[in-house]
Amino acid sequence: MHDIRIEQDLQHTATNCYRELKQITGQKTLLTGCGGFLGFFMSNLFAYWNNNHNEKIICTLQDNFMRGTPKWIDGFHSDHIKFELHDVLSNYDRFDFHNIIHAASVASPTFYRKFPIETMDANVIGLRNLLENQLLFQNKKRNLHTRFLFFSSSEIYGDPVPEFIPTKETYWGNVSCTGPRACYDESKRYGETLCYNFANVKNMHIVIARPFNNYGPGLKLDDGRVISDFAKSIKRNKTIQIFSDGGPTRTFCYISDAIAGYIKILVNGKAGESYNIGTDKPEISMLELAKMMKNMVEDMTTVKVSIKKEISKDKEYLTHNPNRRCPDITKAKLNLNYSPSVSLEEGLKKTLEWYGVF
Repeated sequence: MHDIRIEQDLQHTATNCYRELKQITGQKTLLTGCGGFLGFFMSNLFAYWNNNHNEKIICTLQDNFMRGTPKWIDGFHSDHIKFELHDVLSNYDRFDFHNIIHAASVASPTFYRKFPIETMDANVIGLRNLLENQLLFQNKKRNLHTRFLFFSSSEIYGDPVPEFIPTKETYWGNVSCTGPRACYDESKRYGETLCYNFANVKNMHIVIARPFNNYGPGLKLDDGRVISDFAKSIKRNKTIQIFSDGGPTRTFCYISDAIAGYIKILVNGKAGESYNIGTDKPEISMLELAKMMKNMVEDMTTVKVSIKKEISKDKEYLTHNPNRRCPDITKAKLNLNYSPSVSLEEGLKKTLEWYGVF
């Protein structure tokens, strides 16, 4: 990875989880879903570590690349790291991994609505396949300590009522089991149930991450998440399109902070437990976010950006879309020493630069 901005982000992450990364050196690690947004940054983090340390992370990166092979993989090279074209639903000829990071899923709202069954399969059948294989490996190697990290989602909370915002891990959720988002939300919820029971019944070290609105370099413009959508609108039309009244609110966590949190969960998380990873402030509306991005672009360039509220052609665009999303990250702060530090302004600037907006 030769982009100086991403190099700086990787350094930031590696510094923040140095002890945790060092603990997985020399062990075999499997990362599923390497072709996705989180997989992009985590793959490059492992390569960054190997290029700067004598003790190496031995990693296998897997994906079925159903959305195509990302261009960055063509130029990727790092000793002790290899790519494999593999679907998590398929059998494994050999399975001997000390650490499993299961990030294979369709996380983009645009694409999980196009591929609802595939989304559910990765989060349930694929997860079960990995858990069974890890259990077999653990039983063959008696007294071997393995780790398993499942990427769940903040979407398991659904649309929390106001008294549960900021939202703690103990909140049970307000989620529909039908509708356009249910394939993602409910399969993540069931995935957590699988992890919880395998951890307790089979005595496996399985931990769960609940990401809250991660963004940054590596997030594709056509992903369907709000920051990439706004950036795409600016690049194409010099107009930010808002397909709502602009009132829904979110907090946003920059990718270098988020990945440090996930590595900390993998190594230090308590078996069977879930951890929110995100930022708890600022919680801003979609209209405020649009104005922030508009002002940033106009300050950095000669481009004038307009903001336009429109009705989406997609009749289900806002169906079951949460009004507010803000995590309580006290548990991760206290138990994992998780401490996000990249401001929204700094993160947006880096992201828009990476998109080539300025």
